[in-house]
Amino acid sequence: MKISLAHPDKVYRIDVSKPLDISIPVRGAGATIGAWYLEPPTITPHCEEGFVGSVSEGGFVNFNDIWFNPHSHVTHTESIGHISETVYDVQNCLDRFFFTAKVITVVPREREGDLVITQSQLQREIGEGTYEAVVIRTLPNTDAKETKVYSHTNPPYLLEEAAQYLKERGVLHLLVDLPSVDKEKDNGLLLAHKAFWDFNGKPRMNATITEFIYVDTAIPDGNYVLNLQVAPFVNDASPSRPVLYQPL
Repeated sequence: MKISLAHPDKVYRIDVSKPLDISIPVRGAGATIGAWYLEPPTITPHCEEGFVGSVSEGGFVNFNDIWFNPHSHVTHTESIGHISETVYDVQNCLDRFFFTAKVITVVPREREGDLVITQSQLQREIGEGTYEAVVIRTLPNTDAKETKVYSHTNPPYLLEEAAQYLKERGVLHLLVDLPSVDKEKDNGLLLAHKAFWDFNGKPRMNATITEFIYVDTAIPDGNYVLNLQVAPFVNDASPSRPVLYQPL
């Protein structure tokens, strides 16, 4: 099935039978992603008063209790409410779900003992053109990203200048294969979050940040259409399923 999407600059045609899913799911058992010093998520049968929510254990239905934190255990999309006193619901940031997107690959640079993504790298890789979303894949890139625990590892992050640059280019949706766009331990400065959302200026209420994606190496850099859907949680962040489509 092929559909056309209208955009102010042009019409994009995509084949919806060829999705490129770049999300990482919550896993209740075995290897799973993790960050921010939390225990792994759990998915277990609900049990009470003789009821067991597992068909394999004698129950009539599978009926699981699930514990997880969206910031720590799954691909998730955040609103500005992640860093504001008022908790804005991430669902309200999206009034549509398809966006023009650019996928880029960068090698974080060493700077003062950290690995960082700079403005100049983004300028070079994004190039010309207007994009509503930018998807950043970092190198090295292996499927180990789907199960890595990042706590106390000081992962790569975006410099404030890089996030500011994306804001100035009008990018509304930033997606990264990292646990955060900011340094793991920065004493609450959150410089990249604040720059991208223009937190101390004219806050961009319709902008989002998606973290913990995984862009398979088989997906080339270039122009795409992004379908960004969030689970219906009333919260500053929600599990999400970003899916890419190559324009025809």
